[in-house]
Amino acid sequence: MIILGPTAVGKTDYSIETALRYGSPVISCDSRQIYKEMTIGTAVPSAEQLAAVQHYFIHSHTVTQLYTAGKYELEALELINRLFAEGHETLVMAGGSGFYVDALVNGLDDFPSADLKLRGELMTRLQEEGVEALRLELKALDPESYATIDIANGQRVVRALEVCLMTGRPFSSFKTAARKSRDFEIEKIGLVRPREVLYDRINRRVIQMIDDGLVEEVRSLTQYRDLAALQTVGYKEIFDWFDYQDGKVSAEGWTPQTPGDGPVTTLDRAIELIQRNTRHYAKRQLSYWNRDKSIRWLEL
Repeated sequence: MIILGPTAVGKTDYSIETALRYGSPVISCDSRQIYKEMTIGTAVPSAEQLAAVQHYFIHSHTVTQLYTAGKYELEALELINRLFAEGHETLVMAGGSGFYVDALVNGLDDFPSADLKLRGELMTRLQEEGVEALRLELKALDPESYATIDIANGQRVVRALEVCLMTGRPFSSFKTAARKSRDFEIEKIGLVRPREVLYDRINRRVIQMIDDGLVEEVRSLTQYRDLAALQTVGYKEIFDWFDYQDGKVSAEGWTPQTPGDGPVTTLDRAIELIQRNTRHYAKRQLSYWNRDKSIRWLEL
């Protein structure tokens, strides 16, 4: 059983309740909660929640090692098969990373291996030109991916553009391969809330992250800021604020991540951007999953 839905909808609590009912662990399919260095900004389950049931793929990898949806497919399948062999009849998976869910459900082996040299060049462009230049290039090469992936996430844009440039094929074309068969049945439950409720939950959660020490967490990761794992909402906005504080950017020399954005001159502005970008991300998550007619939606 895969419990999915937009960020901040309440997947963690619902998945734990469901896991307890079935005597199952929770298998995370979140592409950021896997990193042991990232806790507050990724909304990792609390110590109490982690103690309630066994969790997998939480703080299991390091940001210094490249991790992909293809690797997740292999590792998650190995784990699932082992848990079934141990006697579990129903397993609970939960997370908001559509690409990871697709990897587990349909398989992604058709994707080419990473071209680390090209990726490095694109990451350099991301830092120097901003994500807007790269996503406009992606829009020209692959309009479908531009319309469905999280285009505010520099890592996702870089990966999609990397595949387009490397293969001469749209990134989206690799998701049309024949679905792989699995040795178990898959049920997908999508959690939703009224938009105004979801957006309020997002806004309040960002404030809670700040209160919990997000700024200090981001500062502790400064040495890793150019790695793919850190190109994500909640981290890049704080890094931009640090840059302004350190005099690395000015209003005149600023390359905005989104047209209309200026330099992140205050923590309050960083918070506003995290809230806005997270709301946009939630909207894109729902758009991505609305194409999947096998999902049974449940309004909380």
